[in-house]
Amino acid sequence: MSETTRLDPRALLRAACLVLATAGIVHGAHAQAHVDVLDARALPLGDGKVSTGPERGYVYACNAQFRGGGAKHAGNWIHGSTWDATSKITVQGDVAWPDATFSVSSVSGTRRVAGNGLPMQHTTGVFPVGQRDPAFAIDRNPNSIMAQQIALSLPLWPTLASTPQCVPMGMIGVALSGVAIFNALDAVGRDAVAHEVQDRCSGHPQASGQYHYHGPTPCLAAASSNNALIGYALDGFGIYSMYDERGKELTNADLDECHGRTSRIAWNGKEVSMYHYVLTREYPYTVGCFRGTPVRALQRMNGDPSQGRPFQDGPPQDGVPRRPPPEALAACSGRASEAHCQFTSARGDSIVGTCRSPGGALACVPDRR
Repeated sequence: MSETTRLDPRALLRAACLVLATAGIVHGAHAQAHVDVLDARALPLGDGKVSTGPERGYVYACNAQFRGGGAKHAGNWIHGSTWDATSKITVQGDVAWPDATFSVSSVSGTRRVAGNGLPMQHTTGVFPVGQRDPAFAIDRNPNSIMAQQIALSLPLWPTLASTPQCVPMGMIGVALSGVAIFNALDAVGRDAVAHEVQDRCSGHPQASGQYHYHGPTPCLAAASSNNALIGYALDGFGIYSMYDERGKELTNADLDECHGRTSRIAWNGKEVSMYHYVLTREYPYTVGCFRGTPVRALQRMNGDPSQGRPFQDGPPQDGVPRRPPPEALAACSGRASEAHCQFTSARGDSIVGTCRSPGGALACVPDRR
């Protein structure tokens, strides 16, 4: 028996335009009173808050090394240990995605989340960033937004794992807008929300074209509601809005080491006391580590079925040599052929292999199991 909820992008876009999540504005005819705790002009900067274990206010990252990238210069909205969200610029443009798809269904005790990664509820900026866009001086994002296949099978009633788990670089959850949620870090390991220049909906694409958020977005209809579901983490637990049931803004002081808490929420049509993550204006913004057991997400760039698979040694496909990912190349830099190696993939997977030269480039080729 399957119950599928399909979201109407036009209706959700109208609702989304009523709110501005990062400013904590009271909205609508049936406004919910809010009590803001943080000052949007002096939000805490998360730089350096990457840990090797669960720690409140930190990202427990699966990878310990960062290859570089992201914004080339610090924006004038960054002031020492704080940053001013009210003065940060955004990527220009207003691009609609009429082919966006997203659905959530319940099938035999499993929550099926499927879509193509394009935003259902809102438009995006123009990517790659144009040279005439003021954002180009700070963050020259060269990537184009491309449809992705997203397919998740999540538990309807997730349970806490014995120990928290690290979060990968890449998708850690998905918002109800159909957009992937990444952790709080940019490619350099800095506070991505503060440093990177996103569009007006706080999104941008990465190298394979996946449009994503790192933190709060003013374009999620429920982001400024009280205690409202805004998405799902890869371990199945819900991600909820930044205001509690009384309208008080939640911060790290209210949350645990994985950026979550246990309280009464609406879940699967019932009111229950249950663990969940919280979207906040304070770093690490969504999920600092997984309290449950994350599923492996199926993610493929449309038109390229090899996307999302680890690099494997072997003959070229369709006559075109497969280029190893940069992490695999870096792992064998300065090493001899047949040396043991390991690296963390862009998705956060730990890969162990041997340095070999498929296609002429020395790279870490995963050991076959």
